[in-house]
Amino acid sequence: MRILYYDCFAGISGDMNLGALIDLGVDADFLISELEKLNIDGFHLEIKKDQRRGITGTKADVIIENQENEKHRHLRHVEEIVNGSSLSEQIKINALKIFDLIAVAEAKIHNISKERVHFHEVGALDSIADIVGAAICLDYLKVDKVMSSSIQLGGGMVKCAHGIMPVPAPATAEIVMNVPVKTGLVDHEATTPTGAAILVATVNEFTDKMDFQIIKTGYGIGNRDSEIPNVLRVYLCEDSSILMDVNAEEAVVLESNIDDMNPEHYDFLLEKLFQIGASDAWISPVIMKKSRPGATLSVLCKDELADKMEEVVFTNSTSIGIREYKVKKSMLRREESTIETIYGEVRVKQSFFNGKKVRSKPEYDDCKRLAEKHLTTISEIEKAVNKLTD
Repeated sequence: MRILYYDCFAGISGDMNLGALIDLGVDADFLISELEKLNIDGFHLEIKKDQRRGITGTKADVIIENQENEKHRHLRHVEEIVNGSSLSEQIKINALKIFDLIAVAEAKIHNISKERVHFHEVGALDSIADIVGAAICLDYLKVDKVMSSSIQLGGGMVKCAHGIMPVPAPATAEIVMNVPVKTGLVDHEATTPTGAAILVATVNEFTDKMDFQIIKTGYGIGNRDSEIPNVLRVYLCEDSSILMDVNAEEAVVLESNIDDMNPEHYDFLLEKLFQIGASDAWISPVIMKKSRPGATLSVLCKDELADKMEEVVFTNSTSIGIREYKVKKSMLRREESTIETIYGEVRVKQSFFNGKKVRSKPEYDDCKRLAEKHLTTISEIEKAVNKLTD
């Protein structure tokens, strides 16, 4: 299992996070090209090597090209920018989850709705780039789990849009509620609201215990130069104590019993569910009250997609109620390759467990196409593939 571990001994900010993940291996040119999909002008990413107290790492700064034109934004403005981009759905979900955490915290502090929150620094271009960039980097690394140490918050006072505030800033204190933290190592703000939200939104487990093999280390350089190295350290790790090639994660199952829907419409409904990211969806026959035949619609998805799935079900079926429960989903590692057979190319999906290939399955559509082209059976095409993959 591949793990991304945050060692926040000196805190975390949005730019430190970008620098650390680039230092860990995220391709800087790829990150820049992905940020361009936001379709907003006025900033660019400046990346360079730097040092703090003898520790060399990567410094990533979002350079605002025209400070005078920067404006405050509400949550809906940020959502329009992110959702209007051509970024992947998972990157959009993770980025907006981070923004939502900050909006909810600010709303509680100021006793207003999150829709009325002015994002101030967080709504500025640099923080939009930091937060969306964090989601891009996480997606790039393709880790199975994200972990973090206790978060060092710092101490003293900090100047922000609302004036002089104690450290941690009220928004940061709200965001890290129920998360292990430390304070007082330095007399300044060590963790910003953006940095805190990135961790709370993406970390699966907070622990100071490191019980895995470190494969690579990255350092993100901060702006300060104090006695404590102002760096964020991240590790790329392998946990060999967990079964190899098995990825376990939490998921949600949504279910609805239906007895008054045209069965011809189920195909369209299932197609819509898969389009928005359902991991699986299926129909099961059931006997309902008064012995009426019916069907149970089941949808397996990530927790953050549950609301979208419910919307699709309610608007594309006759369901008037949905039950929801959490499950643990375990998946084998899968790879797809293309095999050249005597009939032509066939895509093959292979599954692995504990380092060994346990299953190989040719793509049905490819086998069908070649069977029709060569006037033979699908079984013959599959036999030709199996000879090359066994």
